[in-house]
Amino acid sequence: MKKQTIGVVGSGTMGGAIAHLAALSGFPVILCDLEEKYLARAVSRMEHLMNKSVEKGRMTAEQKADVLERVELTTDLSQMAKAGVVIEAVIEDMEAKKAVFSQLDEILPPESIIATNTSSMSITVIAEATGRQERVAGMHFFNPPQVMKLVEVVRGYKTSDETVERLKELARDFGKEPIEVKKDAPGFIVNRVMIPQFIEAIRLVEEGVASPEDVDKAVTLGLNYPMGPFTLQDFAGVDIGLHVMDYFYEEFKDDRFAAPLSLRRLVRAGRLGKKTGAGWYDYEK
Repeated sequence: MKKQTIGVVGSGTMGGAIAHLAALSGFPVILCDLEEKYLARAVSRMEHLMNKSVEKGRMTAEQKADVLERVELTTDLSQMAKAGVVIEAVIEDMEAKKAVFSQLDEILPPESIIATNTSSMSITVIAEATGRQERVAGMHFFNPPQVMKLVEVVRGYKTSDETVERLKELARDFGKEPIEVKKDAPGFIVNRVMIPQFIEAIRLVEEGVASPEDVDKAVTLGLNYPMGPFTLQDFAGVDIGLHVMDYFYEEFKDDRFAAPLSLRRLVRAGRLGKKTGAGWYDYEK
């Protein structure tokens, strides 16, 4: 049976990787972004990963070519009309996401599902930009999607059971383990647990209790985590961590989620182009 076409809007780190995952799983993919240069970068990243697999004998050159053949590139959002499921992976900005969803709602057939890869924002609010709220849900992948096994399938207030089940089935078709987030709460499950750990780790350093290196060592060796909170923040992006903390604080109005001052300074330094803004292990007070 022919597999449905998967649309991905946004070809950055996550969007390009989700498109790659779908193509690796045998699905025809339409990858859309504003400019061709962004699409070219996404394809370059796909080729880089698959070249490594070819070198290690995990994939043949023919299989690599087949995967790339399944990915259609476009800067024209109307091409998404062919997709059964579209996954949005643009910047973590509510207005940007709502604008994309509103356009997709006009373009897609009524039966198509629109999913967002947001890591923390309200599915319900995003869905309100459409006339198909029952067919909107979160489908949150983890970085890198080709490797990480978990997908959070997140309900909005009006998301139907059928939509949730279709997205869970799609996640399994991608070789992933889906979990259902039954309530549209900020941060869903993983970020709701992870962000307070980040904040507490930073406070330990601010209070002079330990260095980032020793906090990471304590967590990896004492809790058996694969990496410590500072290494993970650098991997995910300290600016993204700050953004999520600020979003949580606005939503919950709870000091548990107030971003530490040292994190805010670190991100600000990075935005000013200073070398100290690269990450915690490059940060100089």
